[in-house]
Amino acid sequence: MLPIRRQTNTVSIGSIKIGGSEPIRIQSMLTSDSTNVDACIEEIARLDAVDCEIIRLTVPNQKSVDSLPAIRAEMLKRGIERPLVADVHFNPQLAVNVCEFVEKVRINPGNYADRKKFEVREYTDAQYQEELQRVEEKLLPLVENLKKYSCALRIGTNHGSLSDRVMNRFGDTPEGMVESALEFLRILRRHDFEETILSMKSSNPLVMIKAYRLLVREMDAENMHYPLHLGVTEAGNELDGRIKSAVGIGTLLCDGLGDTIRVSLTEPAENEIPVARSILQSTRSRIYNADFISCPSCGRTFFDLESTTEQIKACTSHLKGVKIAVMGCVVNGPGEMADADFGYVGAGPDKINLYHGQSCVEHNIPAEHAVQRLICLIKEHGKWVDPA
Repeated sequence: MLPIRRQTNTVSIGSIKIGGSEPIRIQSMLTSDSTNVDACIEEIARLDAVDCEIIRLTVPNQKSVDSLPAIRAEMLKRGIERPLVADVHFNPQLAVNVCEFVEKVRINPGNYADRKKFEVREYTDAQYQEELQRVEEKLLPLVENLKKYSCALRIGTNHGSLSDRVMNRFGDTPEGMVESALEFLRILRRHDFEETILSMKSSNPLVMIKAYRLLVREMDAENMHYPLHLGVTEAGNELDGRIKSAVGIGTLLCDGLGDTIRVSLTEPAENEIPVARSILQSTRSRIYNADFISCPSCGRTFFDLESTTEQIKACTSHLKGVKIAVMGCVVNGPGEMADADFGYVGAGPDKINLYHGQSCVEHNIPAEHAVQRLICLIKEHGKWVDPA
């Protein structure tokens, strides 16, 4: 069963499209200093090699903007055509200046036009509107350049970096995160700019999940259908970072939400890409290779389930979209693998039954021949392709 995906507008990021019926895109972010052209290029090349579709880099100063033509030239020389996204905080002029050199600009609505002073203040409705007018004046030069250079925008809201204005009225809450983004969306709409993507990031998956769900509800109420960029920010590294990302991103993908994802790991950027693919594959949001079902084994298993599963994976993982079950015994095997295209099920000591769908098509094959017979079965049903 596949998640029913929320329908959105389609936004172009250079040659890549996000939203609508487009595949859910995978992106990452450079860790290199953006003024170090050589370091950026080497990192971009590593991301390109693992098929990262969109690459973001930080733009903290004008020197970083000035480095972008050289980065572009070297990418062109190497035949790398990935879209670039500029990540800008605190300095609206940098966001305006960088539009000429990238396909998308990411801004944080909590710090684009505001400096956080941690002031406790009650805003009257009139004062709040005055603040929004000030934000609009700051945002208009960016809108003009985004249009001029056919550049997209991500409104990237972060939990913990909301403006004082929002904090005082809504608190440091998912509701505050959503309102922070909506303030900017409404301004953009008034000025006929629709090439927008939204994110609601938090290091807490529970906050992140609630914020995205609330954002979609509020956008629906205002007839907004912008694509979503999903991510758990500052997820960490190793197992912790992967589990947090899988919980946050995977939950929303199962809701049918999300059009591009970034797994934020405290590791080399290229390590994020296989994790992102695994999350998409596991939620069946985007299929990259064969899908495997295997049981954890128990005392009823009469063959080495772990090594056999690895052997089958090594032979068949390239079969995109084919579901293969490796089950230890006939007690739960046939029922639990009902969703599989092909099944390898223990029938007794070193004896294997092979299934096509829910039908057992070969009985009591000696285990030493069963993997090859499984491959033959896949070929007989037209699902085999030779590895690239």
